[in-house]
Amino acid sequence: MDLVIRAAVAFLFVYLLTRVIGRRELSSMQPFDLILLVMIGDLVQQGVTQNDFSVTGSLLVGSTIALMTVGVSYASFRFPRLRPTLDGEPVIVVEDGKPIDRNLRRNRITLEELAAAARQNGLDTLDKVKWAVLETNGRISFIPKSRS
Repeated sequence: MDLVIRAAVAFLFVYLLTRVIGRRELSSMQPFDLILLVMIGDLVQQGVTQNDFSVTGSLLVGSTIALMTVGVSYASFRFPRLRPTLDGEPVIVVEDGKPIDRNLRRNRITLEELAAAARQNGLDTLDKVKWAVLETNGRISFIPKSRS
């Protein structure tokens, strides 16, 4: 039972940590960010399993993490009021071609990263963007201005 409680606490810690750190697409992570994630995973694993290298222990820990993941997903699906807390909310980062600096700063997105994301979506300048939205999955969606 000790392993199950440790796994549940570790899950909540990592979940909270990822919510605090913010949204980042895995493909846009810097090498340091990726190494940091691996380090966090290793440190959490050590705290969860301590010196238990048994198959039973690994099955208990894996099952606990899986059940908690499904539980959070189900809670987000079943209780819409929890969704902003559990999943976050989309954030508008560009409106009518103008970056919203406050939202960019809050999500630690530079203008260069925003411009690069726009180029990857076939938009050569932000002036052609009606809306850009940082989605809850970390991707930026671009809605171009209509050509009228």
